Amino acid sequence: MVAWLAESGRSDVCAFAARVARLDPAAVVRLRPAGERVALWSRLPWGVLVTRGIAAAVSRDRTVSARDLLASVDGELPASRDTDWRWSLPPVPGAVVERIPAADVLRVGAAAAQTLRTAAAEGVGGRPVGSRILRDALLDHEPIVITTETGRRIPVTQRLVQAVIRMGFVGDGPPDLVDVRISGPWTALACAYGSAWHRAGGSLLIG
Repeated sequence: MVAWLAESGRSDVCAFAARVARLDPAAVVRLRPAGERVALWSRLPWGVLVTRGIAAAVSRDRTVSARDLLASVDGELPASRDTDWRWSLPPVPGAVVERIPAADVLRVGAAAAQTLRTAAAEGVGGRPVGSRILRDALLDHEPIVITTETGRRIPVTQRLVQAVIRMGFVGDGPPDLVDVRISGPWTALACAYGSAWHRAGGSLLIG
């Protein structure tokens, strides 16, 4: 055990930091004290915030490089880069509005990946389409829509689905469920190993 990180939390930190660094080599991770644990936060390149709780203790809220964090699991925390965090955070945990089988989330994500591969190889309607246009159209697609008892429509975009899959948050057991949560303008998918949050129709930037 090192000063800030419990032995049981080391693999969780490595998994989180390695995945965000793979998706964005310049990514930063924010560490927020959460009772007897620490919440890790990072922003993925497609505008989704991801978070995971770990067994650790930090004296204050601080931001560090994802790559440096990955290298620090056997030592002290790396140098702070607090000014590099420029995004607001959702009020968590939010309210659960629906529970979806994890298998359905994985299926939706796999179908989107196959659609992207097919469109990249064959075009759309026989016409070639740029990879960025394809990606953005895919991320904005709403494969899951929840309608509450009050009639509120809550879309879950591929941005969230791809975030929880790429971060390895989704459990793979038959009984595993994924919670759809809302908190103000934020929507989240909360999975077995972490959550992804997206604020539709507004900027994540801190004014």
